[in-house]
Amino acid sequence: MRLLAIVPSVYDTSPGQRYRLEQWEPLLRQRGVEITYEPFENEDLHGLLYQTGKMSQKLAHVSRRFARRFSAIRSARQYDAVYVFREAALLGPPIFEWLIKRARVPMVFDFDDAIFVSYRSPSNGYLSYLKFAAKTKTICRLASHVMVGNPYLAEYARQLNPHVTMIPTTIGTQKYEVRRNKPSDVPIIGWTGSFSTVQHLDTLAGALQGLARHERFRLRVIGTPEYRLEGVEIEAIPWRSETEVDDLRPIDVGIMPLPNDAWSKGKCGLKALQFMALGIPTICSPVGVNTDIIQDGKNGFIADTEEEWIEKLRLLLRSPELREQIGLAGRATVEQRYSAIAQAPRVYDVLEAVANGAHGLTKANDLRSSPAIRPPASSADSGEPTQDRAATQI
Repeated sequence: MRLLAIVPSVYDTSPGQRYRLEQWEPLLRQRGVEITYEPFENEDLHGLLYQTGKMSQKLAHVSRRFARRFSAIRSARQYDAVYVFREAALLGPPIFEWLIKRARVPMVFDFDDAIFVSYRSPSNGYLSYLKFAAKTKTICRLASHVMVGNPYLAEYARQLNPHVTMIPTTIGTQKYEVRRNKPSDVPIIGWTGSFSTVQHLDTLAGALQGLARHERFRLRVIGTPEYRLEGVEIEAIPWRSETEVDDLRPIDVGIMPLPNDAWSKGKCGLKALQFMALGIPTICSPVGVNTDIIQDGKNGFIADTEEEWIEKLRLLLRSPELREQIGLAGRATVEQRYSAIAQAPRVYDVLEAVANGAHGLTKANDLRSSPAIRPPASSADSGEPTQDRAATQI
């Protein structure tokens, strides 16, 4: 099967893209799927987008990438199917999705965020409103099949297209191995995200400061080069693909705070799943899919109020035994329900059916029906993106 992947970001740079199609690719390749990536961004635009301001430069780069996108769409008929992740262009109406439909090439539309909700990026300000959030509705209708990352997104998509399959965001469990941390005098509470999501960590400022008055810990913040919180010992490090797992490993307790808003309800729990896959006990806000992933007190903790956050963080900081117990239960949850090996067969079912013209699926919608793909024999087939695959980008 030849699949054209219309994606927003440069290979191995965007979390959603990395933990969905890029991660499934080695496992899909075992079944004969050959993927050609066509990113909207290039390296220059990718670096520019995460800087504040510079609107004229950003628009100039985006305009040039639009021309490139037209060229890629013209090649769509050479493929058995087209996979669109989130949107074919970073800005504007769904022009390219219309062109794919007009070319009569079956299209799978996949999204893992509430991209139908208007969102103002801290990096790009009012440029965010040119993304045309309402176009998600049109793309759902144009698609032969829609894949989404959680039940909240599935409920939205099913109002527009009867052919919807929920595929959770997954973890490559060969790469995310559980290893015992060396005991340290100062336990580490960890958060991972980006410049645009660090505002979520800010919501825990009061709880972390209150906790620091009675418990000693260090806060590791991954994804921003600088973070300050009075009264709390902090180490802030930038996110890097090549060290992502090693940067997470020293963490003793992982946290994923989220505001209870329409955008956050579309989140697929990736940060929590990363911690859990490494056997790190995790505490999450009771927002969206988090309450599906975590059973409070069994494979993780749910905390809503400041008092609950302090109580549950203190409980884990004081008990290495409880940390290990909860961490291993979290790992088991990932292995059973959120691993790339468990979910890639269902992705293949969708792609195969769409390529063969059977848009409606029964088997792919049943979490229990698809056989597991065999564990890969080499690191190249580990369910993790590899750098050499970047060469397949057009």
